[in-house]
Amino acid sequence: MQPFHLTATGYNLNYLPEYIALRHGFFREQGLDVTVNIPTPWDGVLDALADGSAVMCLGGIWVPSMYRDRVQNYTVFAQIANRSPLALIRRTSEKDFTLAKVSGRTVLMKSGGGASVGLFFKMLLRENGIDARTVDYIQDLDGKMLGDLFQGGMGDYFVTDNLSAQAMVAQNPDVTIAMQMVTQGDVPWSVYYRETATTTPEILDAEKRFCIALQKGIDWVLQNDAKSFQDELAELFPKMPIEVVVSVTNEFRRNGMWTTTSVPREGYNRWQLGLRDARLVKEPIAYEDLVDDAPSAAAQAQL
Repeated sequence: MQPFHLTATGYNLNYLPEYIALRHGFFREQGLDVTVNIPTPWDGVLDALADGSAVMCLGGIWVPSMYRDRVQNYTVFAQIANRSPLALIRRTSEKDFTLAKVSGRTVLMKSGGGASVGLFFKMLLRENGIDARTVDYIQDLDGKMLGDLFQGGMGDYFVTDNLSAQAMVAQNPDVTIAMQMVTQGDVPWSVYYRETATTTPEILDAEKRFCIALQKGIDWVLQNDAKSFQDELAELFPKMPIEVVVSVTNEFRRNGMWTTTSVPREGYNRWQLGLRDARLVKEPIAYEDLVDDAPSAAAQAQL
């Protein structure tokens, strides 16, 4: 059994197929003994890649994008989450919501796991013809803290992960979901990457086998209604109401959160434009310069 250590920026529902692949032995079928750690703070994932203690990192593609040709070059080999797992919460008293209503208002945005929340929400505003500069943001605080403050009266809207949002709404009739970002098109939200310079043929082979197992995890989740494996979900997310976890999982299943391990070009190009407009990259990075789809493509050819 080949050791295969992953380092991840968080523990999230959108990573579910990986957790299923671990629990169901799909990685072990491929000869991989996969272990995972989540460093605090989250950017310790880059240290783990640098010192060789981790084979790959799981996180946002915006990190290898902004680091390229500045600090370190990374190569993306696969994705797990094909859409944004966020939700926008509004107050129940507000009627007839449209996204344009956020202009001139205050939006709270969770932090703690990087910049993805603000990057995506501001990109979404620009895509809908809304000047992101007309919105006031409070975003450098923990999601739990901002959630409490929002329910206590701070701000007009709150952007957080869908699972936390649905749990809040289930307990508080004064707030409701304005928009689920999973319905707002493809982006390579969560990807696997490692340092380009240290990638060897042996690592590429292990990554191919990793992708075979991960694809089996994706397919398993897509083929099974969340209600049918709610006991597993309860073990994976014990602090969340199980009915909420089941509901959000099925929303993700229906709306393209999980597709294949390959990074889609259209979603990739969209996200690169968002990163350029956010000034994280000077110009969009060409797909082939950042992504090596060979392990994923080889894996899918074997399934």
